[in-house]
Amino acid sequence: MKRAALYVLAGPVGIAAYGLVRLWARADGVYGPGLDWQAAHLVALAGMVCFVPGVLALSGLLPRSPWRTGVTTLTMVGLAATMVQFGADIVEGLLAADRAEMSALSADFKDIPGVEIAFYDVVPQFFFLGLVVLAGMLAAKRRLPWWSVPLLVVGIVLPVVTLDLLPVAGLAMLVALAPALPALRERQVVTETGDRTPSRR
Repeated sequence: MKRAALYVLAGPVGIAAYGLVRLWARADGVYGPGLDWQAAHLVALAGMVCFVPGVLALSGLLPRSPWRTGVTTLTMVGLAATMVQFGADIVEGLLAADRAEMSALSADFKDIPGVEIAFYDVVPQFFFLGLVVLAGMLAAKRRLPWWSVPLLVVGIVLPVVTLDLLPVAGLAMLVALAPALPALRERQVVTETGDRTPSRR
């Protein structure tokens, strides 16, 4: 499978895997700090990293326009903020001796002016908003089916209800974005052959 398609799949898989590792880690009633906390957050961070080339690949299916540039930029800004959030969780887990100390470190970080808005409450949501808008633009160009957009919204909303639904959320996002894979493969073939006039759908 082409790398672009692989990244599109790997992002949602990372979210689902994060949810599964998290559920496993919480099974004994003790979650963080420790190897289980680090494993869950490293998997989540890897998934976010994979979303970067995945989003770029999906945006490449759209014609160049200020809208495409703006939505892609918005999504990337949100992704960057989300990665900082997971990175902070990993560092706090490494520095803390117990859960109470980890919570205190997290509170200290959030007390820095602007941090809570930039990396927790507001800016990370740009990733999800941008991803939904991007999916809508792809659906309008028939690169995704219409149902991908509401299914993607479901995948984004489920963890808001409870983080225990993260595995289902990742699966929903995977199913929503998977129909773009044929178009990604087609674009890759066009690029490799040097044909600048791919077929229009």
